[in-house]
Amino acid sequence: LDALVIANEVLDAMPVHVITAGNDGIEERGVTQRGGDFEWRTQPAGGEVLSAAQRLALPPGYTTEINLAARAFMRMLASHLERGVIVLIDYGFPAREYYHPQRASGTLMCHYRQHAHDDPLCLVGLQDITAHVDFSAIAATATQWGLAVLGYANQAQFLINCGITEVLAATPADNVAAYAPLSAQAQKLTSPAEMGELFKVIALGKSHRVPLTGFASGNKQRLL
Repeated sequence: LDALVIANEVLDAMPVHVITAGNDGIEERGVTQRGGDFEWRTQPAGGEVLSAAQRLALPPGYTTEINLAARAFMRMLASHLERGVIVLIDYGFPAREYYHPQRASGTLMCHYRQHAHDDPLCLVGLQDITAHVDFSAIAATATQWGLAVLGYANQAQFLINCGITEVLAATPADNVAAYAPLSAQAQKLTSPAEMGELFKVIALGKSHRVPLTGFASGNKQRLL
């Protein structure tokens, strides 16, 4: 039997390297402490961070994130999977959208009690710190380590392909008490204004030949 690995909002929670393209090269932002407070400190990037940043050819002043941990995670999965499918669900973009000029400040965001902001140095230990996923980098690492990209779509298309509308239709609409909360949940998962467009689903596999229902239509892996 094929193995199935599902990871929902795992990649976005991994630590990232924050880099800025300067006139004299790539700088990496680190954290130091002064007077009991944390503050940013920049230094020249090096090693794998520098190599990954240079491949992006970013314009001066552009700040973004590089998620080496996610790439290492993919290498680990690829090395352990003999036959099966890995399904990753997260918010993010392919590279050409991730590094769009309008996203020159990066995607790093913090969440605390339903409030979102961009300062990871406050409320240390109390808030969630996330960054969007570069799905092109995930796909490239996966294929480099022997996995095949089996599909890539936004969450709405994936769920529709998998039959979410049929599941919702199984509850009579005139049964308002039962139907209304299910409809609201489906709306949140599929609406472009909610999670339907920003969230993406990518499937990676090894020795798997059966087409996946979730990508029967709207497969956009050509954009990776």
